[in-house]
Amino acid sequence: MRRILHWLQSFIPVPTTVNQLERVRACSGALVGILLTGLTTRWILGESVSWPLLVAPMGASAVLLFALPSSPLAQPWSIIGGNFISAAAGVTCAMWIPDPILAASLAIALAIAAMFTLRCVHPPSGAVALTAVLGGPAIHAQGYHFLLAPIGINSLLLLGVALLFNNLTRHRYPHSNHPVRENTHQTADAPPWDRLGFTPADLEYVVQHHNEILDISRDDLESLLLQTEMHAYRRRLGEITCGDIMSRDVVTVEFGTGLQEGWELIHRHKVKALPVIDRCRRVIGIVTLLDFMRHEDLDAYDNFAFKLRQFLRPLMRSHSDKPEVIGQIMSRKVHTATDSMHIVELVPLLSEFGHHHIPIVDHERRLVGIISNSDLVAGLYRGRLADIQNIK
Repeated sequence: MRRILHWLQSFIPVPTTVNQLERVRACSGALVGILLTGLTTRWILGESVSWPLLVAPMGASAVLLFALPSSPLAQPWSIIGGNFISAAAGVTCAMWIPDPILAASLAIALAIAAMFTLRCVHPPSGAVALTAVLGGPAIHAQGYHFLLAPIGINSLLLLGVALLFNNLTRHRYPHSNHPVRENTHQTADAPPWDRLGFTPADLEYVVQHHNEILDISRDDLESLLLQTEMHAYRRRLGEITCGDIMSRDVVTVEFGTGLQEGWELIHRHKVKALPVIDRCRRVIGIVTLLDFMRHEDLDAYDNFAFKLRQFLRPLMRSHSDKPEVIGQIMSRKVHTATDSMHIVELVPLLSEFGHHHIPIVDHERRLVGIISNSDLVAGLYRGRLADIQNIK
């Protein structure tokens, strides 16, 4: 009896983690998608056609496209390829097999085989194959025109609405299944974030040997696993924030600071990066030693001192192609972190993106500190020591 009860409990679904706003977004998307698809199809074909302007499988497609837009089963090629192939399989079986039950069964089997082969598995497409077989004389009279109207028109219109609606509501669509991470070190070694823990190759190996379709993209699965690792680190290290380990006495420059003054600040204070701020102390860029070295062939050591003096010396001209101020050589794309952020969240910024200094800002985006690689190492070491002491 206990085993039976345990087995019956497996039928109970786990609670959904989707909040109310996301539920409203999905419902609104399906409403708009089906409404526009139906109205546009009626406008294109007119009301005099004998077949339905909307086919039932589009309702199932709407669930995937608006409620599960990141699913591999909801991507553009899945809905277009899956629906067209399944419609073709259904029409063919309906034309050549008199028994509707046998024709429907074979149409579903052929549709699934074709979708596997062409990598466009889309569950509602099975219903498209059934509709082609069991849809009645009006649909049978269409023959292969059924692929274009209503299947082709419905599929393309619903996909168009999904592309627009999902991106307007900040859901990336189509959802890429091939994440690419750049190795900023440009060596044969694996990137730092792949040297410990699992790698994309490890995940690929496990997924392939799982031998079952997963209703989640691999980049989402990898992201969830990485976030789980991050959460575990935070739990073990305790709440050590960026504000706890950052350097607060930050040497800064402004856009109009001269190159000579910026270079002298770097050497006088023995720092390797200067945040560039505006008058409200909001970060607009960062300048590093590398930014200086990129210009005037300074990375070549021949006559380095002479070339450096020439580069830093202002020309005193109204028009010149030569950079004169920090704002002309700074890196405008700068990653920042908040003072309340946990230090573990800095690891991807400092390793994956190759940064060595992260400006820290408050809730008003004003600069309050800076963290370097050594600051992060010290913070992680401190957290590890605390963890060991708690264990003891």
